[in-house]
Order: sequence, then structure tokens, then C-alpha cells
Amino acid sequence: MDPHRHPPALAGPAGHPAGRRRPRRSAGPPPDEGLGRAAGAGSAGGLRRTGEALLAAAEAAVAALGEGHERAQRLAIRQEEAARRESIDDLLYGRSGPGAPAERAERFGLRPARAHAVAVAVGTEPYDGADPVARRVERELVGRFGERDVLPATKDGRPVCVAPDGAHVVLEAFAAPALRPGPGYRVATGRRHSGPGGVVRSYDEALGALDFAQRLDLPAERLRAEELLVFPVLMRDRVAMAELVRSVLGPLGGARGGAAPLLATLAAQAEAGYVNAEAARRLGVSVRTPGYRMDRIKSLTGYDLSDALHRHTLETVAMGARLLGWPQREL
Repeated sequence: MDPHRHPPALAGPAGHPAGRRRPRRSAGPPPDEGLGRAAGAGSAGGLRRTGEALLAAAEAAVAALGEGHERAQRLAIRQEEAARRESIDDLLYGRSGPGAPAERAERFGLRPARAHAVAVAVGTEPYDGADPVARRVERELVGRFGERDVLPATKDGRPVCVAPDGAHVVLEAFAAPALRPGPGYRVATGRRHSGPGGVVRSYDEALGALDFAQRLDLPAERLRAEELLVFPVLMRDRVAMAELVRSVLGPLGGARGGAAPLLATLAAQAEAGYVNAEAARRLGVSVRTPGYRMDRIKSLTGYDLSDALHRHTLETVAMGARLLGWPQREL
């Protein structure tokens, strides 16, 4: 046999033939380094940085989700407030017939066909939707009665509350926080009226009561339209009232100082029950001044306050003069 054709097998380690030697596995990176490379990092520190970045991204996503939820809630609240204001506009402008206006009103628990009363508040300055007094009034009403059977809002710079017939406690609860700031604040309540136009009638009566109270400088903070019905009657015929003022009180214009002090004295005497001391206190004058002025009124007009009919005529016409703004304004 030719030894060059079949060379002898060389002995390897541990007696294994060299041709069958088990291949040696090359030393690789540690397990955490391999994971880091798989994650795009070159080291264990890179892996930590990647984890922190993922955690920060997750936190940012959660925060964005929460912020979006809060934004959606604020949007829903604004939409609800806008719907309430629109419903108030429909009711107060008489647009509460069949259709969408009635559906909006019913959404807030009000039935336009039922009887309702409206309360209106005024302050020293006009309110807006963000005014703290107006917001407190709405918050206390909704917190106490819920969003059903009560509809508070701010309209034309005045807090307004629409309540169904029999819900006197709602209107009382509306008046309490509206009057809380102190002097200069008033609340007027219209009478209860039924039907689609009932709300606007009650609203107009409340506004009228506030207007009369301002022009007559009434001291009352809470006004009820039914207690002031005499004033709309007096002003129903302005021409006749102006003629009556000219006829009865016109001569007062010839007094020294004009008619204004005498009219103020007549009003103070009526409010004080014709007690000179109390009338003088209200006017801020000496005790003898009211008596002197009343004598002057008698001599100029011919009306004697000791006569019941004359006294009633003078008081009524004097009130009409105040409503017309006389003598500051020409008749």
C-alpha cells in the first residue's frame, strides 16, 4: 500500500481524531449586552436609557390622555351652559312653542305649558357670565336642587331664574345669594303665568318692578310684581298722567328752590306716616322743615293734606311725577 495515498490520521486531544475535532464556540457578548444590541443600544447603560425613554413616552401618553379627557369635559360643560343660555333666550323671548325650543326647555326639566315664575336680580354693576356673584347664585341653586325644575342663567347683565309654579323655595334660594353682597342689590319676582308665553310675561313683570323701584327709589330689596301693579296702571296712559301732574303739581315750580324739594318732602311724609320727626330724619333736615314745606304745598296747589281725598290725590300725582321724571325732565 502506498503511504502517500492514505496518510495516517493524526491524533487529536483526548484521543479524538484531528479530522473530527469538536468546533470551539467563540466567546460572545454577555446576555444583557446582547439584549441591548437587540434593542438598539450598545451597552447596559444604553438599555437603561431606552427603558427610561419608553417610560417617559408612556407617562406623556397618559398625561395627554388625561388632558384630552379634561378638555372634553370642559367642552361638554361649555356646551351644556350654551344650551341652557339658548333655552333661557327662547323662554324669555317667547320662543317656547312647539319644536326645538320646547324640547330644549324640557331637557332641563321645564314644561312650557305649565305655569312658571321668573326672578331677576340686579346689582350695582351689570353682571356677566364670569361674575362671582352670578356664578355663586347658579352654583348654589344647581347644588341644592339639581339641574331639573330650575333654570338659572345670566341675561342682559342680570342673573335670572325660571322656576315652575309652586317652587317658591327655588326663588327664595335664588334671592338669598343674589342679595348677599349688600345695599344696591335687588331681586324682583314676576307673577306666575301659564302657557308658552307665561315665562316672558313673568320676566317682563319682574323687569318692570325693578324699573319702578329704581325710578321711585324704593327701599325694598325684594320686590313682587303683584305688589306693584298700581304703577303700570298709573303709567298706562302717560299723556293723561302728564296732564294731571301739570294741573296738580305745576304750581310747585314757582316755589323758591323749585318743585323738587317739595316733592321729596311729600314722598318722605307719606313714607313716614306724616310724622314730622321721622320725615325730617329721612330728609336730613330740621324737624320744623317738613311742616313748613307742607304748608307751602297747600298754599301753592290748594290741596290740603288733612283732607283724605286731597292727600290721596297729591300722593298719587306725586308718584306719577316721579315715574315721569318731573321736574328734572320736561313733561
